[in-house]
Amino acid sequence: MPVNATPNSSDPLEALREEFPGHRVWRSMRGDIPGEWCATLHDPNAGVDPTLMEPTANDLRERLLAEGERAKGRARVLAD
Repeated sequence: MPVNATPNSSDPLEALREEFPGHRVWRSMRGDIPGEWCATLHDPNAGVDPTLMEPTANDLRERLLAEGERAKGRARVLAD
């Protein structure tokens, strides 16, 4: 699902924030223009890497989904 297709928001930044509450999602700035799409981990159950940076909102969403799967795998290993 593309980032801008979420039911509660047409703003890609807000959509990512709604979909991934375990991360702080934000945009970097290059002078006066928006740069990379970034996510900082706040809930260790939501991911593994502390910071993610991608060139597009959709790329960041894909990384965040993968991070969720990595966190689930880590939780299974720790539980054994």
